[in-house]
Amino acid sequence: MSISTNIFGAFEGLRVSIIARNPLARVGLGALLAGRAQVVGEGAPDLDLIAQIERTQPDALLWDVDWEADAALLASLSAELPPILALLGDSTLAAQVWASGARGVLLRTAQPAQIVAALGAVAQGLSVFEPDLLAVAMPERARLLEESLTSREREVLRLLGEGLANKGIAARLGISENTVKFHVNAIMGKLGAQSRTEAVVRAARLGLITL
Repeated sequence: MSISTNIFGAFEGLRVSIIARNPLARVGLGALLAGRAQVVGEGAPDLDLIAQIERTQPDALLWDVDWEADAALLASLSAELPPILALLGDSTLAAQVWASGARGVLLRTAQPAQIVAALGAVAQGLSVFEPDLLAVAMPERARLLEESLTSREREVLRLLGEGLANKGIAARLGISENTVKFHVNAIMGKLGAQSRTEAVVRAARLGLITL
């Protein structure tokens, strides 16, 4: 399989099949992928997916998981299907879908470029996970993430959650602003955040701090 990417977030040659119970969702997802990937098939999760997949030969499936029955079907078929990127409305089924064999899990609110990038990643054997769902689906990983933070980083993170700037954190902890900046950068790296605000939001959703 050969999939190339370009600067516009398109994955040339990426063949995707859309699975969704709601026909309007299938139409919407098809429109989202237009010009970014090649949609080779679509259908509902109660159809004969194996036959459809054998006919269309997609590199990855984009599966809009609506009900618990969808997650159960995914579990029974995942070993026979191409890599699956599941889209969820909320965290309710996150743990079940992940355990059922989905290679990637995102919320429906993900941006088109994120969905296409995630499809390309799972098609190439990688795993993709929505950070906001991490604590729900993989509590052990969330615990390990918390343990990876030093005691000082946890203190800095807590003060970030209180809305303090570097100067205020430095004064509260009796350390230099440069040291605070070092700790903030380390926290952002461990949380996979691009900004202080994103780090605080992710930490709160993982249960690391209380806002």
